[in-house]
Amino acid sequence: MVRNEAQAPAGTAKAVDFTNPAFYTNRELSWLDFNYRILDEARDRENPLFERLKFLSITASNLDEFFMVRVASLKDMSEGGYSGHDIAGMTADQQLSAVQKKCHEFMDRQYSTLMRSLVPSLRSSNMEVLFDHESLTKQQADFCDRYFDEVIFPVLTPMAMDSSRPFPLVRNKTLNIGALISRKPKAAPEGSIEAMVQENLTRTGERVARKAAKDNGKDSKDGKEIDLKDGTMFATVQVPSVLPRVIEIPCTKEGTRTGILLEEIIERNMGKLFSGYNVVCANAYRITRNADMTLDEDDADDLLDEIQKKLRKRQWGEVIRFEYEDGMDKKLFKILKKEFGVGADAIYKISGPLDLTFLMKLYGMKGFENLKEKPYVPQPVPALMNLPDGMNLFDAIREKDIFLSHPYETFDPVVNFISSAADDPDVLAIKITLYRVSGHSPIVAALARAAENGKQVTALVELKARFDEENNIQWAEMLEKAGCHVIYGLVGLKTHSKIALVVRREEDGIRRYVHLATGNYNDSTAKLYTDCGIMTASPAYGEDATAVFNMLSGYSEPKHWNRLTLAPIWLRPKLYALIDREISHAKANENAHIIAKMNALCDPGIIAKLYEASSAGVKIELIVRGICCLKVGIPGVSENITVRSIVGRFLEHARIFWFANGEHSEIYMASADWMPRNLNRRVEIMFPLEDADSARAARHILDVQLADTMKAHVLMPDNTYEKVDRRGKALIGAQATLMKEAIEAAADPHDPMASRTFTPAAAE
Repeated sequence: MVRNEAQAPAGTAKAVDFTNPAFYTNRELSWLDFNYRILDEARDRENPLFERLKFLSITASNLDEFFMVRVASLKDMSEGGYSGHDIAGMTADQQLSAVQKKCHEFMDRQYSTLMRSLVPSLRSSNMEVLFDHESLTKQQADFCDRYFDEVIFPVLTPMAMDSSRPFPLVRNKTLNIGALISRKPKAAPEGSIEAMVQENLTRTGERVARKAAKDNGKDSKDGKEIDLKDGTMFATVQVPSVLPRVIEIPCTKEGTRTGILLEEIIERNMGKLFSGYNVVCANAYRITRNADMTLDEDDADDLLDEIQKKLRKRQWGEVIRFEYEDGMDKKLFKILKKEFGVGADAIYKISGPLDLTFLMKLYGMKGFENLKEKPYVPQPVPALMNLPDGMNLFDAIREKDIFLSHPYETFDPVVNFISSAADDPDVLAIKITLYRVSGHSPIVAALARAAENGKQVTALVELKARFDEENNIQWAEMLEKAGCHVIYGLVGLKTHSKIALVVRREEDGIRRYVHLATGNYNDSTAKLYTDCGIMTASPAYGEDATAVFNMLSGYSEPKHWNRLTLAPIWLRPKLYALIDREISHAKANENAHIIAKMNALCDPGIIAKLYEASSAGVKIELIVRGICCLKVGIPGVSENITVRSIVGRFLEHARIFWFANGEHSEIYMASADWMPRNLNRRVEIMFPLEDADSARAARHILDVQLADTMKAHVLMPDNTYEKVDRRGKALIGAQATLMKEAIEAAADPHDPMASRTFTPAAAE
């Protein structure tokens, strides 16, 4: 039975109610604080200019997903009359109001950063991006017009609204240009295609006018009716995503480069799309739709079919956010506002280019390497370098557990683990969980090859991995065709664990090899996310791994676990027990200390237990990248807790938990964050590091991050985050340190720990 996370765990001190909402931060507002920390990196002039562009792009991409899922969920709860309160005591309506207010402030800061800081800095670095086609020189204008005629025009599909064509589907997150057009005085020849178009467009204007008069009546702002009887008509065109968003054009100064946004070229040439009509106005707009997918899995006959149906409906989701460019014609704005059915809080007037994710494409432009971080190449794993002749990967694992730290060390050993198993005649079976994989996954290819080679291959492909559903469906179908046994997740649960099992026949019998990790089997993100894992031939881990897959495929629970701890049944009680043990040590005046690194902390039960530990005297150091609903510095509650967040060139993704346990410390890694969804509604795995070198390497990562003075943001008692005060401290960047150490360790593979001389004291 899973404990209700809203209840305080057993043993909570009665003197203080650790579940008091005043002790907690709202999850959504905390996430926005995290996005602000990324935005701070875009504003930090110590970062290379193009890295700042990348960070700003990331904030925009993050915000899109936040609206599609989190804001959409709040809106659903609000419209559904949900009256419950969140961890911080806020209703859905209160959360939605606070979130919308903060999002408006955040987007204002995004565009202030772009227009006042980054664009001038680009210009100073001999790169100019034009956001207004009216500023083009004649040479540039001629180039843009030719580019439109030859490249853009054949791709475009302008859509008008008339009696036979309702308001067109505007797809989620696409950039569009809305227009009002009016017929030119000279009529087209009777019976011509142009005459038919004119007639249809005239009906469009009349229909819009009737609809506006009927549905909207008077405009609430100026009291005037929406009137399109003056001959203006509505049309729209989607800016094609298959073309580059930034088009390089002739520059006006030697030694510089100039680009213009694709939508500006289209706006300049809108008249060519509507022959015989004047373009009264043309303005860009964009919408974000509700993309949260609610599945009734119990009533679904076929989970795969149900998810495919939901994916098709995503483009029709309710509009959650409407963005439009500053200066949009008032009539055009009224039409769009009415059609999208959005309130004032969901409308965002943008003073700059819409959809800042295009900055990632700008970041990828060649020729500006001096304005970017020096590329980092993941290093070889020292334990697997220079293996003796005749020793393969399995021999190396059998000899000693292998600790992996990505992206500092290459992901190749994980790919090789599956690939070698696929081709090894002694391997009998491969079993793996797949949550997110790359577009051209070598691991999936190896699994298919293994099945074709006659091995028994079982893959649990989680179809409910948000925004990767379609990709995972394709991989699942491909694996099935290759002869793999594919499990489409579990009803009511997401399988988020990262585990692979290889069963091999050897001279002394059957041996099991296991890979466990904090990150996905994705060779692409392994170069961008910091994650850790181990490869082991320990019989205890092998038995547990077999039990995991038997449970996933046949619902058979093992009588006991040797090393692994799984959610949703056993992980929460295990974490409570580990924290309780530190409380006991503190009360006995023994060493009581917790260091925990994760992506998010918002589980009420875990936070209440941490508060209890802090009040008992346990020292608690938390490294939480994103959401943190815990507050620090509350007298008698959290005075012994510190929280820091590190935002750098890599996305911090590893989950590592260290417990002092008096003088007998233990360290664990896990696929799970300390969130209700991870502990209650997902299949997750936490595993101890029993190998001394692996334990030391994981603890070393924690020590380096706790000493970071360059990229760390520290949570303050007033619930804000501040960069570390560097006065009197060494300048230490955790990620830079770990990159340097990985390079040094690869240069001396015979003593991989020798280069890891960093200690917390070095920061003082």
